[in-house]
Amino acid sequence: MFRTIFKGKSFSGGVKVPENKLTENESVEVFPAPKRAVLPLAQHIGAPCEPVVKRGDKVKTGQIIANSKAFVSAPIHASISGKVTGFIKTITPSSGKVVEAIVIDSDGEDEWERMEAMDLSAPRDELLKRIRDAGIVGLGGATFPTHVKLSPPKDKRIDTIILNGCECEPYVTSDHRVMLEEGEKVLLGLEVIKRILSCDNAIIAIEENKENAISHLRDLIKRKKISTEVVSLKTKYPQGAEKVLIKVLLNREVPLEGLPFDVGVIVQNVSTARAIYEAVFEGKALIRRVLTVTGMVKRPKNLLVRFGTSIESLIDHCGRMEGANEVITGGPMMGISLPVLDLPVTKDVNCILVKRSLRIEERDCIRCGSCVRACPMNLLPTELVKYIKAGMYERCSEYYIDDCMECGSCAYVCPAGIPIVQYIKVAKNEIRRRVKGGS
Repeated sequence: MFRTIFKGKSFSGGVKVPENKLTENESVEVFPAPKRAVLPLAQHIGAPCEPVVKRGDKVKTGQIIANSKAFVSAPIHASISGKVTGFIKTITPSSGKVVEAIVIDSDGEDEWERMEAMDLSAPRDELLKRIRDAGIVGLGGATFPTHVKLSPPKDKRIDTIILNGCECEPYVTSDHRVMLEEGEKVLLGLEVIKRILSCDNAIIAIEENKENAISHLRDLIKRKKISTEVVSLKTKYPQGAEKVLIKVLLNREVPLEGLPFDVGVIVQNVSTARAIYEAVFEGKALIRRVLTVTGMVKRPKNLLVRFGTSIESLIDHCGRMEGANEVITGGPMMGISLPVLDLPVTKDVNCILVKRSLRIEERDCIRCGSCVRACPMNLLPTELVKYIKAGMYERCSEYYIDDCMECGSCAYVCPAGIPIVQYIKVAKNEIRRRVKGGS
């Protein structure tokens, strides 16, 4: 039996945006391995990795090429087999930071180095170690190392696991296709998560606009007699935000400056669960992911792409339309505009959106309150912008700026065209700088 009490359940705030899911019916296509892979050493939240290979070394696909002793980190693996030909500086496409990267030129063999396959009978600490060794991070966009997320403090009992398949950003359909085409891997990855957390209560949350994915997973669960629920949620942005999901599904509020484990919950993305399956049952490191290439391209697609592949090559493959003048990694609400296209795909890239940018002139705030009503965190964006423009960053902290998830709902509804999220991002960086500098 599946609970239907949650069907159409929603939250306060948020916005209804055009979905533009151009690729929802496009099966995943395997994109050819690149002849050259550029692999940044910081593709996760936490400590960046240090190279464990040198120029001239021969490496295999799946071999660790960079690692860190820090707990909050995740190793980087070769996405192709070949020779290490250099170390360069590159820009990470989803953060804009300049980081060191390892360059590998392919030998055309694609020879793999795999770990020994495991199963659910393995001890929990060995499963956690496998997830770390495989370099798995949250593939919903946050890139928090998964082994860390699955290691809550001992005094934090986890009673519910939420698998996030909402994918509420417009245009993006990579998670949707993973659920449809690799649903069994998603469910078995979830079983690994259950085993690690000693928690059998799991919910898969999916927006109701993905009816075929909901039906497919429910059918798989029924046939395999798995103890998991699939819950249909109202299609509304940002339904897939972690704290929003917890409130909607369980009526629990994550405390200010708190984390989901503070209310007994762990949230993971469906593509992360798929990666866990491949690491545990197939011994494969995380060296590729499904992403969507969409917008102003002639052939919008969902592609299985190896990390280090040039974003420009993906756009060329899909055919860029005349008039497109901007490329965004991620969806239009939270995505990052790229300064150049010769950048590598990294673990956090779930979508490449090609579009025509329209310049909107920023005007004075008219105090309409639209941003306040749209904020899913019940913040006061208009007040934050006022203090940011005045350089009064200490007041921003008093207005809980750190609880802003930067979803973009406020900017989307602003009739004055104020780029509220950009102001908030600048302020957060300035506040961190002052704290770090002690000023």
